[in-house]
Amino acid sequence: MIRIVLDTNIIVSALLNPLGTPAQVFLLALGGAVQLCVTGSIYAEYEEVLKRPRFQRTDNVVAGLLSAVRDQGLWVKPTDKLQVCFDPDDNIFLECAQAAKADYLVTGNLRHFPISWRGTKIITARMMLDILVT
Repeated sequence: MIRIVLDTNIIVSALLNPLGTPAQVFLLALGGAVQLCVTGSIYAEYEEVLKRPRFQRTDNVVAGLLSAVRDQGLWVKPTDKLQVCFDPDDNIFLECAQAAKADYLVTGNLRHFPISWRGTKIITARMMLDILVT
């Protein structure tokens, strides 16, 4: 099964636009078409960001999304602390990808990441959908 890591911007986009491409990728992960990989650090970031008042989502909506991630995710524990990304906060996604041996890291900000990392390709949500439908 294809293993993916979702950058927080994909989760936020899915929440804000339920018909958009990031939402489609997220739903495929929750439905088991691909395996969503997650760590405690990533989960904590999802939670912190999704609860920000500017996104105007109820506690129930955020709790439901986080529950789905918690229940459907493949939880991994990174062993290496990386310092690869321009934004240090993004290193947690590469750490997860490395620990999970993920096939893809899906992000809306390709420029924040290397093209690939130890066998994990860094791609957009559109690219992920294209891979899954071919």
